[in-house]
Amino acid sequence: MDRTQKEETVAALHSALQDTGLVVVTQQSGMTVAEVTDLRRKMRAAGASFKVTKNRLARIALKGTQFEGLDGLFKGPTAVAYSKDPVAAAKVAADYAKGNDKFKIVGGSLGTQTLDVEGVKALASLPSLDELRGKLLGMISTPATRIAGVLQAPGGQVARVLAAYADAQNKQDEAA
Repeated sequence: MDRTQKEETVAALHSALQDTGLVVVTQQSGMTVAEVTDLRRKMRAAGASFKVTKNRLARIALKGTQFEGLDGLFKGPTAVAYSKDPVAAAKVAADYAKGNDKFKIVGGSLGTQTLDVEGVKALASLPSLDELRGKLLGMISTPATRIAGVLQAPGGQVARVLAAYADAQNKQDEAA
């Protein structure tokens, strides 16, 4: 890479980190191109990004962001996973690390809060933003369903009483 390409890479990573809620630092020693491509595809599907970085350039890109505390994690063959959703990148990274010995989570940061490996795994176990929205919508719609059921019940009861009364009248008319 020449100097211009390095500056562009640093600027692109810096601007991406400005709009990010979560950064996960990983090490991927010995991963094939196909494995990295598969991981990137999974990250994109979850709304996250994955970038293999040069340590020195990543440290420069971190300066001036809320993730400056991650500076010490960049040792060896590193990459960063990041997402606006505070769970997406951690969830995909943790799932991928379970199935691939060459991929390890080193640490991360949720805003200004630095996380160790266990912190990232704990964050990955939380439901995603979309799952939480679905649960919230379900909780909101459940009372409306119950209200509709309660409102329909008295009408149904009145109809059954009237039907029973009509049946009783018909039986009396037949008997007479």
